[in-house]
Amino acid sequence: MTAETTLIPLSIAVLTVSDSRSIETDTSGQYLVDKLIAQGHHLAAREIVIDDIYLMRAAVSKWIADPAIHAIITTGGTGFTGRDSTPEALLPLFDKTIDGFGELFRHLSLSDIGTSTVQSRAFGGMANQTVVFCLPGSTGACRTAWEGILIEQLDSRFRPCNFVSHTRAKA
Repeated sequence: MTAETTLIPLSIAVLTVSDSRSIETDTSGQYLVDKLIAQGHHLAAREIVIDDIYLMRAAVSKWIADPAIHAIITTGGTGFTGRDSTPEALLPLFDKTIDGFGELFRHLSLSDIGTSTVQSRAFGGMANQTVVFCLPGSTGACRTAWEGILIEQLDSRFRPCNFVSHTRAKA
């Protein structure tokens, strides 16, 4: 197996789950968009939906079914408030879960937010050859996930392994 020398750009969709944000006030979603484009990936789609199980499932299901979308990153709805329902909405869509993602995210966020990290239900999975990462809604949490995990795991050049080879992305 030879190492990739050039990035295989992914088409990535970003979903913000929020009852109060708009495109203009969505700093977390904008952070992710800016970072994925700066890394050489393509923004395939961006939406904001309220914290409603069926609206989240509809948006993500549409993207999972689209062969042109390789990855989905969601932000918001992963906490413990009454309205937080991203895990309940999206976990049933997965073919496989990426258990290590949530574990590693909470480990990394411990240094930023202390034991409050136990209230994060960040998670990831694979569905129809689409990798899905679900992050908390704060921009700081998105930064922790991007810099500590996603920048490498969405990079075809990262070794010993990354998620690009599990998607429909081609060189």
